[in-house]
Amino acid sequence: MTVVERIAAFVPGKSGTRRRGDRTAGYLALEDYGAIGEGRSVALSGADGSIDWWCVPNMDSPPLFDRLLDGENGGRFSICPEEPFEVEQRYREASNVFETVFTTANGKAIMTESLNSGTAGRLPWAELARRVECVRGSVKFDVLMRPGRRGDTVNPYHSTIGAQTVFNVGTVLGLFLHSTGLGFDWSDECISGRFEVREGERRTLAIVACSDGPLVVPSIEEIDERIDISDEEWRVWARRVSYDGENREAFVRSALALKLLLFSPSGAIAAAPTTSLPEKIGGPKNYDYRYAWVRDAGYTIKAFLAAGAEAEAKAAFSWLLNRIEEHGTQVCYTLDGGLVSGVHEWAMPGYRGSKPVVTGNVAAKQRQHGVYGDIFETASRFVERGNILDARSAMTLSSLADECADLWRTPDAGIWELEDIQHYTMSKISCWQALARAVELADNGQLPTTCRERWVRERDRIAAWIEEHCWSEEVGSFVMYPGSTRLDASLALAVRFGFDGRDRLRETLEAIDRELGSGPFHYRYSGAEREEGCFLACSYWMAEAWAILGERDRAKERLAELERALAHGAGVLSEMVDPRTNAFLGNMPQGLSHLAHIMAMSTLSGEDAA
Repeated sequence: MTVVERIAAFVPGKSGTRRRGDRTAGYLALEDYGAIGEGRSVALSGADGSIDWWCVPNMDSPPLFDRLLDGENGGRFSICPEEPFEVEQRYREASNVFETVFTTANGKAIMTESLNSGTAGRLPWAELARRVECVRGSVKFDVLMRPGRRGDTVNPYHSTIGAQTVFNVGTVLGLFLHSTGLGFDWSDECISGRFEVREGERRTLAIVACSDGPLVVPSIEEIDERIDISDEEWRVWARRVSYDGENREAFVRSALALKLLLFSPSGAIAAAPTTSLPEKIGGPKNYDYRYAWVRDAGYTIKAFLAAGAEAEAKAAFSWLLNRIEEHGTQVCYTLDGGLVSGVHEWAMPGYRGSKPVVTGNVAAKQRQHGVYGDIFETASRFVERGNILDARSAMTLSSLADECADLWRTPDAGIWELEDIQHYTMSKISCWQALARAVELADNGQLPTTCRERWVRERDRIAAWIEEHCWSEEVGSFVMYPGSTRLDASLALAVRFGFDGRDRLRETLEAIDRELGSGPFHYRYSGAEREEGCFLACSYWMAEAWAILGERDRAKERLAELERALAHGAGVLSEMVDPRTNAFLGNMPQGLSHLAHIMAMSTLSGEDAA
């Protein structure tokens, strides 16, 4: 049996059970993945030693490894024990360097993985390093590096250039490097082989790649050294995270996950580094999240500010204002600042048969009034930290406030980007929020005051409109939109935003818990349970809202329940979970989940004012 056949056939665990690292029809559970990155790309490493997702060189590039969406034939870089194993996954303390511990009948080995950076920051090439060390006995590993074919639109091949054998996938040129003494078989489709580590030994394997440029050939010793350099750089960054509340480790872990999503070449913040992971297994709600949403970027900037990461917040805020000035108010942008294309479907099976597999996003063409509140809340938080808006940014924001004052009466797609265009309550609250913050910024000398009085009048009109049209005595809650009895969990954010009517907001939270809650989790809106899992950010928003309303014990217990329910993950959060099984769903690592976690913890600790 060849290495390829052994890896394809081997499934750890006993029949009828699921242990960490077990595959079903070629797919791992999403909670069995950890994420590594370096500020430009993110790779997902599975509990069986297989890297199943990595877009090279950028998060929004085509994937080099795409087994995540094609369990049988997708691209992967697998370093897997030959014999059955138990596995433990963990991040190094205060770091995004990831460790997988394999224990077999004959030994124990630790695989340490990093997308490397250098002492001067991000490298100008992509460098994926995997170090395997044996700490007891001996462990034999099968290795398979198979580039993906992108839905059969490219055919990988290898060639010899100078003294190096390289692989080619579309515009990607790459090297497969390893410690001396290891031998591998090359073909156009894959690189395969075996090696053994004994107690006290270590081997390092790596991929160095670039796209449309010359390729550097570092030594394997340099690559191995950069694993520890990268680890220390993460630790230095994490030490600067300002949080002194309970469970600092969990807070820092979410901050580190958000840091992975900051696209350092531009300052953009990706919603997630993956595409097409389903919101329900077998369902059609599969989207490409490798773009920068105004909503997610705004919330993430606030989370960075809460964590004391001023440089990241400033870079992301500048990027956001520049995009608005360049393109106007869009829902999302590409990571390099362009406009998002329409949806393209790919001929791939999808995660556990969930189709379609797509690039592009229809939300780019939608009208969402929530962007006004998101931008102005971000500007307000930025200024609260003692920062100053320049004249150009002030004019951009002033024009945006005028636009909000003109358009708030029109319907939109809402925060959840629905096809049903309505006068969504949360959208109206976001418009109120935008004008309330604009007035405050003008009063503080940060914005021109020419239109201040108009902003005041429209702010008050919006509040009155919401109170008149969006409250339902029948339901005892603010509803999703006027005339409806449906509930919307995003209304928990109205508490953070300081919207008037706290008694009504308290009743709304009670209704959301009652009607949309499922254990510690919450669905996004009424009817969502038929088509998707529970949305993690909503549950963190609810905990934060209860804390702001003075229910600190209630909020604290909510966070503890969520921590227990999500403890089976490898350290990163998905977009959603199935409340029946706690299985992860949706794209991951999901920035909105991590930033909501940060804001809830920050509010509960008293370090973030509502």
